Amino acid sequence: MKNKSIVLIQTLSLGILSITLYFLLYYFNDLILEYSKEGGWYFIVPIVIAFIFSIVHGGFTGYFWDLLGVKAKIVKKGNK
Repeated sequence: MKNKSIVLIQTLSLGILSITLYFLLYYFNDLILEYSKEGGWYFIVPIVIAFIFSIVHGGFTGYFWDLLGVKAKIVKKGNK
């Protein structure tokens, strides 16, 4: 595991970025909806937004659980 202070800084950074993204989504929701309705290649706008949210929030969640010490159970395949 990485140094706890590095993990804490990464967790807080991604958490703040996630909160900022949610604020921007709320603040610019009308503009985003207008662009999405334009047709053509503008259908990609909500897909890109969802992709960015997925990366940022996923990173935050991973570091958060890492900070708390929660790890996935490793299951070996083969004979029981």
